[in-house]
Amino acid sequence: MKIQTRVFEMAHGKYQNLSDLAKAMGLSASQVYRVREGKRGINEKFIVGAKNAFPESRLDELFYFDAGQSSGNLVEATGTSRYNHIIQHLNVPFC
Repeated sequence: MKIQTRVFEMAHGKYQNLSDLAKAMGLSASQVYRVREGKRGINEKFIVGAKNAFPESRLDELFYFDAGQSSGNLVEATGTSRYNHIIQHLNVPFC
């Protein structure tokens, strides 16, 4: 199972550019760029950063699982077990 993000689509209109988005997420622009290009997986810091940049959004609006082929913005995941501690920490229902 793969996790994908809608963060980059949601950033249009809210953040002027990738640097502004990265700053709101508390990450470097290069880290966010690498995730967008599929060169880096979505990790705990990215998930927490996305929630910081979009506090009004639920996790299931920011991320979703995809069982399909790997292509850009994807990372291997074992479903909720891998990210369960993040979900519980944020106390937001997911899936």
